Amino acid sequence: MNTASAPTTEESPETSLSARETVRALYTYVRPHRWAVVLGLLCALVGAAGALLQPLATKALVDRMASGGTITGILIGLTVLVVVGTAVEAFGAYVLERTAESVVLAARRTVVGRLLRLRIAEFERIPPGDLMSRVTSDTTLLRAVSTQAVVSAATGAVAFVAAIVMMAFLDTVLLGVTLGVVVLVGGAVALVMPRIAQATERSQQAVGDISVALERAFGAFRTVKASGAEGRETARVEAAARRAWRHGVKSAKWEAAAGSADELAVQLAFLAVLAVGGARVASGQIPVSTLIAFLLYLFYLMEPVSRLVDAASAYQEGSAAVSRIAAVERLATEPVIGRQDTPPRQEAAVPGPASVRFEDVSFRYRPGLPYVHHQVSFEVPGTGTTAFVGPSGAGKSTVFALIERFHEVTGGRVLVDGQDVRHWSLPRLRAAIGHVEQDAPVLAGTLRENLVFAAPGASDDDIRDVLARTKLDALVERLPHGLDTPVGHRGSQLSGGERQRVALARALLRRPRLLLLDEATSQLDAVNELALRDVLTEVARETTVLVVAHRLSTVTGAERIVVMEAGRVRAVGTHEELVAEDELYARLAATQLLTPHRSGR
Repeated sequence: MNTASAPTTEESPETSLSARETVRALYTYVRPHRWAVVLGLLCALVGAAGALLQPLATKALVDRMASGGTITGILIGLTVLVVVGTAVEAFGAYVLERTAESVVLAARRTVVGRLLRLRIAEFERIPPGDLMSRVTSDTTLLRAVSTQAVVSAATGAVAFVAAIVMMAFLDTVLLGVTLGVVVLVGGAVALVMPRIAQATERSQQAVGDISVALERAFGAFRTVKASGAEGRETARVEAAARRAWRHGVKSAKWEAAAGSADELAVQLAFLAVLAVGGARVASGQIPVSTLIAFLLYLFYLMEPVSRLVDAASAYQEGSAAVSRIAAVERLATEPVIGRQDTPPRQEAAVPGPASVRFEDVSFRYRPGLPYVHHQVSFEVPGTGTTAFVGPSGAGKSTVFALIERFHEVTGGRVLVDGQDVRHWSLPRLRAAIGHVEQDAPVLAGTLRENLVFAAPGASDDDIRDVLARTKLDALVERLPHGLDTPVGHRGSQLSGGERQRVALARALLRRPRLLLLDEATSQLDAVNELALRDVLTEVARETTVLVVAHRLSTVTGAERIVVMEAGRVRAVGTHEELVAEDELYARLAATQLLTPHRSGR
């Protein structure tokens, strides 16, 4: 039995990670690029080493000048040191930036690949806009923390220790003064870091809320305009934007405090060293060249301390993003079996119509929710048309969702060709099915791209044939660029009936063994509906056709009709049998089965 690659859980996916979990998650992204990071680190260390030698060279220069010796060689050496160190450091910075972009790319590929394999139940639980923000803004934060923060922390730590050693070599008393000031200010910075992480995480959540609000408005753009709701929806987006601004400002405030702390520490240490060191020079305990070199090291210390503070700030920001990205890893996904780009016809090896049987199927969407199906049983032996009718909420569309394994049954079995669908590989199962959804979604892109979406290997002859069968050939002739004409966002350039015919053509191009039609002709005029009904009658001779319908004209010709009510199968038979024997069906038939219907749940 196939299982999800992540367990279904009622626990919120937004649980923050511990420091160890965050580092482990970061390492998974950095690991493929670890040698590039090492190279960048070595280049940074070379640059740091060059800077570390400059105060000693300056001390030698001052001593040489005091003794009256030549300083040309020392000046040349200092110049070479600066030029080489700068060049090596610049190269290392490029390597790190390139690696950071590669880390972001890999993270986005991983997150997108997982999001598109989410189980339907998980997808329906989380707003799409929030999921999109994980791919965009959250992964962007990985850029700094995955490479620069690592290298900054390493080089900062090495340079800090090296500088301390050099300063100890020069004068331990002045070193003690310096460390006293640095430790005092560093303790204050440590208290600030958690606040940066908290503010950043809340800011990222608010950015996700912006995406959710925009997706909501753009998903029903005409409805927003027709309802005069532009102002209200703008206010909704602005509220999320203000939350992001508020938390972003709070994060910036704490970052500014942390960022200025290193400079404050060095400045205070400079004043203290200047006072103590001046007294020691005056008393003859140390030469003036030692004080100059020590002060140079003190100012040099600003850079490694700044690197450490920046690395800590970047880590706090990155940990918030990593927590949100890692939350995607905890969402339940469908299993990956074989190559995902295998053409459907290569997967569907068994020819002929498929049989379908439900055996005492019970289903609910989550524990604690009411059951949608209660011991549903029926059998479709193959070929012909089977129609599902009943009041809204009877569970008709859920039948299709369980056949496709968009959801797993809670109890009982769904069998296709006598085999439990849970024992089928998902690619093979879905390759055998053509599905026309109730809303007949059309994707942004060209008409051709939409037609071959489920059958990328379809030939031009196949496309021409299905266009003629679904009465779309006239539409293609009318379009300015024929099949290569863009259809707009969600097919906005097509009418409702045209979108339904495109969805049907897309399903027929797949040459399915089982065709699922959920109100597939509800927006067609009488002429086109009659023509497509003839097409479906022809298709049903070699394909099993299951139809959810509310039009009497759609079901009267069906070989069998399954009447559902309140999640149960009430009756099964032909139109004539059910009119005579089932009161509910007779009542629905008398009103042309035109009951309001938006979902089979």
